Amino acid sequence: MDPDTEVESIFRHENGEEEKKKWTRPPSSYGSMKSDSDHTMEDVEEGKEEGVAVTFHPPLPVVQPDVLINDGTRMQMIRPDSPETYYTMNTQHTKQAGGLVIDTRSSDLGDVPENDLEDADEPLLADSPEPPMPVEPEETTSENSQPGTLHPEQDLPHIFKSIQNVLTSLPCIDLLTFKTWFYQYERDLSQKQAMEGDLLDFVDMILEKLGQDRSLSHTIQTLKSIGKIEEADTLRIMCKRALVRFQLQQELSRKYKYIHEGVVQAGKQNLFESIYVEPQISTCGYGGVDPSHEFRPRPPTHLKVPSPHTFVGLNDLLRLQKEDGQPARTVVTTGFAGMGMSVSKAKFCLNWAEMRANKDLQFVFKLSFRNFWTLRQNESHIAKTMSIMDVLEYYYPECKDMKYLEDEDCKFVIVMDSLDCYREPLDWLNAPVINDNVTKATPGVLVVNIVRGTVLRGARVWILGRRTAISQIPTQFIDVFTEIQGFSDTMKDEYLTKRYEDAALAAKIVAHYKLLPSLVILTRQPFVCWMVATMFKRSFKYRGYGENPPRLTPFYINVLVVQMNRRLEFYYGKTENELKWSPEDKHVATKIGKMAFKMLEKDISVFCEEDVKEYGVSFKEVTLLSGLCTELPSSDVKRFCFIHFSMQEFMAAVYVFTMFREESKNVLESMLLPRTKFFASKDQTRSVAGVVQSALTRTLSSPLGHYDMFLRFLCGLLAPDCHDNQLAGFLFRYHMPKVGGLDETQRLLQQAIKTAEVKNRDRVGNLKECLREMTQTDE
Repeated sequence: MDPDTEVESIFRHENGEEEKKKWTRPPSSYGSMKSDSDHTMEDVEEGKEEGVAVTFHPPLPVVQPDVLINDGTRMQMIRPDSPETYYTMNTQHTKQAGGLVIDTRSSDLGDVPENDLEDADEPLLADSPEPPMPVEPEETTSENSQPGTLHPEQDLPHIFKSIQNVLTSLPCIDLLTFKTWFYQYERDLSQKQAMEGDLLDFVDMILEKLGQDRSLSHTIQTLKSIGKIEEADTLRIMCKRALVRFQLQQELSRKYKYIHEGVVQAGKQNLFESIYVEPQISTCGYGGVDPSHEFRPRPPTHLKVPSPHTFVGLNDLLRLQKEDGQPARTVVTTGFAGMGMSVSKAKFCLNWAEMRANKDLQFVFKLSFRNFWTLRQNESHIAKTMSIMDVLEYYYPECKDMKYLEDEDCKFVIVMDSLDCYREPLDWLNAPVINDNVTKATPGVLVVNIVRGTVLRGARVWILGRRTAISQIPTQFIDVFTEIQGFSDTMKDEYLTKRYEDAALAAKIVAHYKLLPSLVILTRQPFVCWMVATMFKRSFKYRGYGENPPRLTPFYINVLVVQMNRRLEFYYGKTENELKWSPEDKHVATKIGKMAFKMLEKDISVFCEEDVKEYGVSFKEVTLLSGLCTELPSSDVKRFCFIHFSMQEFMAAVYVFTMFREESKNVLESMLLPRTKFFASKDQTRSVAGVVQSALTRTLSSPLGHYDMFLRFLCGLLAPDCHDNQLAGFLFRYHMPKVGGLDETQRLLQQAIKTAEVKNRDRVGNLKECLREMTQTDE
């Protein structure tokens, strides 16, 4: 007798042909599932009385038989050749307490524990035709651990059972019709795959090959196609939570899988994961301004920097706790323009959509403040008075009749970004209180009640916005305050290296940008890091580029132009073709520069609202919309500063140069400073060389670092590439006469370098940089 037959004979009863047919089961990926029998171990005892051998020692390993489960013996055998899935990885995982599982792959049935063989009083296996529950890992995980645990109604077992139960109710002919329609519209399935095996095999196979979302949605659609509307609605209701989650995940994945950087162009996009580097996020909000400077040991006003132990991961932001240890409901994340708030929001949503983190969040809804502002601007009465459920259904039609958002076990997130895009002040203290999700109100009232926590009570709320906008929210409504700090030095190199497949080019770019200490400091902002990568990649295409260090002024000009253009796009609704600065836009930039220059003269770096009003420019334009300034934390009077002290020095230089080019004024001229012999008359001081001479005089007569970077930026703006190319069409009109007298200015700087080598050796390096900024043309 061959080993297969011998194993079969051990467990078989001689009950005739009918018992044999009942015992035989076709091959299935669920061959190792629980038996359908209700018998007990009495049959095993009967086998012993009849003298059937219980153990044997075959000479070779036993080959697994096709038949797996004996109704009489209640013993179950493992089939290693069957396709295993999440459910059928190992029968041992699914046996109940006291159940016996015999592995026929063993060469000796003596491997079975004696206690299991002797215990004949308890049933060996449960009687259930349904797939077993997934095996839980042995190690216990805390509630806040990543990636989280799915809600039972969104997990695979529920989806499997729901599809199985609905398809089981179909008559055989309808089930055959269903399979025929199903595989015809799925390129990944063949007729043979759809028709072979039993129902469990079919459900197992489609889940494995198509995935949960595609299997579920296609099953519902196919049921409708064959006229089984009632069964389709039943399955849709049973898996409502899972369907909504799948639709939200698909939408977020489609939206954020690719990232468009800078000016959006068709075909110009990158895979998000290929370039993303997570910035540092701190739970201490000190303003996010880097105090480092190329010359100054510290800026005029002391700035705090958070310590590394306050940093938190992006995926863990909504797992933070309040001071009393309770989970935080409302988390605020802020940062100034260019620090990566939009990218961080996209990455958080993408991680959830791709099941990499926060799987315990059943839903993630993105309701931007821009969405609420759009509703407010809508002329229709319906849009102006809506309930929060109406708003959700308006932007997410699949969320209709989602009453379980009010359930205690419904854990979901509302992502509310771009608070600065809501252009009207919100009445946080006097807005009507709404205590349910169906009361209609204006968009502003809905926003206030979401943050208060009186609507969507079970939601976690993540609010993002610039510091000046965030500061209007009363502190009692904020559980956790976080701030994006940007890139560390290691992150900068990782970002610049990750973008390019050409390792040699990446190494060149990293080495090249490090030749400028001020640029290294400024690349703490991810936006500037992207700018460095883009500009240097384009520049290195030219032969001979890289022999000289890069110039600093072009980068700062790009920061100014991009931030002012984003102001026009985000806050004024301008399109790409409309990004031309009006006289009002030029006025804003010039007045910001004037304020920066006056602050530089006073050697201060912090200003308040009263200081802005002195220069005849809107306080909101300067502190919020321009993207050049940010708010500092303060317990009394609100204080503001530029996003970096070097940006203040650059804007001061822009103001001085603009006044010279537009109005032929030398604002540096002062009766307190004597004219040098190089310039005999007052008219000569109004030439470009006269402006530079005045700046030199101020720089060399002041402590190191006071005017040094200002002088470098001023000389950089004199380069034709900067003022006649980069700023043309923005701060200056096209075809404006170029600045003359640069040869004379060059001789002046050369003379200053020679003099400094004798009297001011600590200024020689910066003076050489000033000359290079003005004369170098390789970019």
